[in-house]
Amino acid sequence: MTANEKTLAAFETRVRQMILRFQQLKKENEDLYAEVEKGQQELDLVRKKLEQQQSDYQSLKMAKMIEITDGDLSGAKDRLAKLIRDVNKCIGILSGNQ
Repeated sequence: MTANEKTLAAFETRVRQMILRFQQLKKENEDLYAEVEKGQQELDLVRKKLEQQQSDYQSLKMAKMIEITDGDLSGAKDRLAKLIRDVNKCIGILSGNQ
C-alpha cells in the first residue's frame, strides 16, 4: 500500500467516523427535542390546572364572602355592598380608559 493509499484509507476512516458521530448527535438532538416538547406539554397542562384552581379559589372566596348565616345578615350586606362598590370603581376606571 502506498503512502497515498494509506492517507486515503485514513481519510475514509475519519469520514466514516464523522458520519457515525453525526448520526449519533442527530439522534440525540431528536431525543432532546422530543423531551423538550413533552416538558412543554406538561408545563401547559400544569398551567391550565393552576388557572382552574385559581378560578375555583376565587369562586369559593366569593361564595364565602356572600354566604349568609342567621347571625351575620348585616355583615353579609356590608360585604356585598363593598363588592358592589369595588365593581363600580372597576367599571369607572375601565370606562375612563376607553
